[in-house]
Amino acid sequence: MISIRLYMNGNLMLNEFRINLLSFALWLILICFFVAFTMAFYPMFIENQSQFMGLFNLFPTGLFEFKGISNFDDLFSVLGFYAANNAVYMQLFGSIYAIILGSNILLKEEYNKTADFLLSRPLTRSEVYLTKTAVMVFYILILNIIVILTGYLSIEFVKTGPYDLQSYLILSLYTFLLNLLFGFTGLFISTLIKRARPFTTLGIGIVLFMYFLYTISKITDEAEKLGYISPYRFVDANVLNPDYALNPWFVLYFAGLVIFLALTAFFIYKRKDIYV
Repeated sequence: MISIRLYMNGNLMLNEFRINLLSFALWLILICFFVAFTMAFYPMFIENQSQFMGLFNLFPTGLFEFKGISNFDDLFSVLGFYAANNAVYMQLFGSIYAIILGSNILLKEEYNKTADFLLSRPLTRSEVYLTKTAVMVFYILILNIIVILTGYLSIEFVKTGPYDLQSYLILSLYTFLLNLLFGFTGLFISTLIKRARPFTTLGIGIVLFMYFLYTISKITDEAEKLGYISPYRFVDANVLNPDYALNPWFVLYFAGLVIFLALTAFFIYKRKDIYV
């Protein structure tokens, strides 16, 4: 029986990898393209530094603070340029991909009317949940790793001086934790839905709304406290700060929420009425 269950779990995992491979590839190509394409403009940006500085002076500094830019000069550092322009691709697009993946990986069995077939196999709901969650985490992790490599190669190609690789990796870790949190947010919400249907639009709306709250909190002093509602508030993007380091409280924030959402979704899914 154990060998049969392992075989069935293996088949389920391979099937999930296959089903989600195309969307993963499309999102990966899109994000990597934007990262490389944007960094290709860095040499031109440096060559026209004085013109761009005159343009930036027309805008309030707060307009760039949500991108981790506390001084306009930061934009002329290759790492500052990357953080301001490219981190948003993974922090925004990567989070949208993660929440869509997480919201559909369990729920699609219901709205595709395949839940009865899946749950009639010698697999428990716990095994189904853990297998599908593992696939979700794997795809989010691989997406981040490949984009990190793409960003690193892009920076190396256009850099005009040294930069702090450790700061780049810390920013990348924050981004991965953010994506993971949105992935489990989608997973958790999917277990609360009574009548199964895709909620891709809702997932995208959640990510955009959280990003909007954070942006407004950085631009407007009156809305500063609203930023604490958004997980983007706990991604430190100020990579050029001499004291830039991994904040253990921010890591604890992400890890705590991910564990809470994962466990809560697990127990809800085990007891949920599955409509087929």
